[in-house]
Order: sequence, then structure tokens, then C-alpha cells
Amino acid sequence: MNWEQLLSLKRHGDTNKRLRKEQDETRLGFEVDYDRIIFSSAFRSLQDKTQVVPLPISVGSKKDFVHTRLTHSLEVSVVGRSLGRIAGKRILSKYPYLSEVHGYHFNDFGAIVAAAALAHDIGNPPFGHSGEKAIGSYFKQGNGKKYKSILTNEEYQDLIDFEGNANGLKLLSESKEGVPGGLRLSYATLGAFMKYPKASLPKKPSNHIADKKFGFFQSEKEFFMEVVQEIGLNTNPKNPGIGFYRHPLTYLVEAADDICYTIIDFEDGINLGLIPEEYALEYLINLVKDNINTKKYNTMKYSSDRLSYLRALAINTLIVDAVEVFEQNETRILEGDFDSALLDKGKYKAQINDIIKLSVEKIYRSNEVIDKELAGYKIISDILDVYTTALINTKDGKGTNYDRLLIESLPENYKNTNTSTYKILLDTCCFVASLSDSAAVHIHSKLMGKQF
Repeated sequence: MNWEQLLSLKRHGDTNKRLRKEQDETRLGFEVDYDRIIFSSAFRSLQDKTQVVPLPISVGSKKDFVHTRLTHSLEVSVVGRSLGRIAGKRILSKYPYLSEVHGYHFNDFGAIVAAAALAHDIGNPPFGHSGEKAIGSYFKQGNGKKYKSILTNEEYQDLIDFEGNANGLKLLSESKEGVPGGLRLSYATLGAFMKYPKASLPKKPSNHIADKKFGFFQSEKEFFMEVVQEIGLNTNPKNPGIGFYRHPLTYLVEAADDICYTIIDFEDGINLGLIPEEYALEYLINLVKDNINTKKYNTMKYSSDRLSYLRALAINTLIVDAVEVFEQNETRILEGDFDSALLDKGKYKAQINDIIKLSVEKIYRSNEVIDKELAGYKIISDILDVYTTALINTKDGKGTNYDRLLIESLPENYKNTNTSTYKILLDTCCFVASLSDSAAVHIHSKLMGKQF
């Protein structure tokens, strides 16, 4: 892989090459990507999607704030921007022709990583990661398993392992009537967004981080290949199917997400009273002990101020560490030979693991989270069953008046029954995934006859 190709400004439908040195510096193409994402309806819906702890907050909580997917995504983009800028300066120093000949600046790297990081959760269903599992479970163990025999192996795998990352690519790039190419993001940003540049099958063909999950549905296969070829991702020889090594900047997007969920989910646990404050502060101090200003810290009277200081210091500490690992392994990353997340090779891995272990015990397995996941499974399964049945019945010429009413209640772009069974099922999954937590609860109540 080479940086000039990886930094492609091309967009869907372009007939002429976009050159960096011809860009308007007041509105750079990579910054346009960020703007298009933040103004999209899919991004806005994240404001009512669970990050970890669901809303509304329990009565016994001391604080009145908890992260949603939207606030989490905004924070990840900020961290990603810093990671990209720092790494960009070092890349341009190593490859001066990128700046001298092509006109790239270090801010370009920050803009790409920030945009990809902003969109990293855009395809996630309601009710946190359990939403993905609930969709997959419907087709693997629920009523949806009856469709297996009429789908290809790859199509069925797309459904039983429904993946928010693949749905994100679909949302960002899917053409609609009058809107070719979706948001028409630059291929550099789309490349950085694709954490797992492979199909759903074969499943985990190796231990390489790029093979952990999958990054596109069969419906986006052609466009995925167009992006991959434009930016020049290396083929992954460990994956006999359609598999590639990551865009190097994807490692920075992933690091931004890892930093935020490690530190900020932990902070949410403290704010919600799930983790005792004094106990938690010790974990953060252990992470930043080499960088902490003890005198400054000891002058802070309130625990909330101490927590904010430690959180900021922890994020900065991990940013510096992640960029160091990236720089040290940049050649291996370009070759596809770096097979793990950046923080897994950093010097703070032990401290991070301690924080995550406590978060799993106290937050991710808390009653609030478990209750949300239980409700999410039932709600998603019921909505999927009702709508897929109505759509497939209609496709097969067996639609009832009730089926017609159900289809009428869907958004216009999900009503089409004159297409393949796979597309109907996948589109219905994507409809459910697009719902906010509140919208899913509302639709479920209506379908179950609980609202009039």
C-alpha cells in the first residue's frame, strides 16, 4: 500500500481525478465528509441509541448524564482528529513528497480519521451491541431461520451475523432514487471507516484483526471492491474469499474508539454510582502515574474535578502511546503485517485491561444493562418477524389486508417487494437497525396492540 493512493479524494461517480493541490483550503474534501456525516439523519438518530447504559437513567443515580451513541461518536471523532494530526505530521516527515509534490497537510490525516471516527457507530442497531445479536438470533434460532434454504451461504451469513460496520457502509454509500452514492464520501474516508475489509464468509479465517468481523453486505460487494481497488488495499492471503488488509488510518480510528470506551464508559460507571469514585480514581491514577501533576491534582477539592483531570490526562496518555505504536509499526501496517489493535501493543495494556475488567463486572453486567438487552431481544425479534412476514407474503402473492397495512407503515424506501428475498430481509434488518431506542419501543408497542 502507498500513501498517495490511500489518501484518494475520489467520490462515487467521479469521472475526473481529484488532486489534493487543487483543493479549496477553506473547504477541504475530507472536511466535507465530516459535514455530510454530521448532518445526515442516520447520524442524528444516534442521539437516542444506547451506548452502554440505557436511558432513562435509574432513579437511584446521582448524576444526570450518560453517554449515548451520538455523544460517544463525537468524542471519538475528537480523539481521532488528534491521533490523525500527530500521525500525519510524522508521516509527512517520513514521506516529504506527499506534501511537496501532492500538497497534503498533516491536517488532512486528522480530517480523514475524524470523519471515519464520527461515522464508526452509524450502522449500529438500537439497544447497544445486543441489538446486533438480536437481529442475528432471529435468523439463526428464531422464525427467520426458515429463509436459510432460499439464500446463498454468504447472504444467510450476512443476516445471522448482522454487523453494524457493514450496515454503516451501506448507510454511507447506498444509492437511492435521485441520490446516487449515498453521502458520496471520499474513498480515503470510506477506507479508514472499514475496520474489517472482508465478506461475512469465510468467518474469522485468521487471527488478524482485519478478519475479526466483516465490513460489507453482499448487496454492497461491487461498491466495496471499487473503493478497495481505488485506494489500493493489499489482498489478505490468509482469507481465501474476499478479504483485504486494513487502510492504515483505520488503526487510528479503532484506537480513538478504544480510548473513549475504555476511559469514558468507565467514567459513566462512576457517574451512575456503579463504581465507587475513590476506588475508580485509583485505577485512573495507575494509568497516568508517569504523567500526573501531583501538586495540581492535590489542590482539587471536588472529586468531579479530579475525575475530569484524570480522564483528560488518561486520554492524552493513550493518544501519545497509540501514535508511538503506529509510527514504530508504520511499515508493517502498510504491508498488512500488523495484526492487532494499536493499544494491544502499547505500554499501558495492563492498566487498560484492569479498567476494562472492572467495567465488565460493574457496568456491562449491571442490572440496567442486562434489562436493556433482554427487552431489546424481544422488541427487535417481534418487529423483524411482523415486517418480514408481511413483505415476503406480499412478494409471494399471499399478502393479507393486515400485511398491506404493515407495509404502508414503513418508510418509502423499505416498501419494495418486487426484489429478491435477500434484499427484502436485509433491508428490513437495516430498517430495524435505523430505529432509535425510543422509536423501537414505540413501534413494538403499536404492533403488539398496546398503543392506540
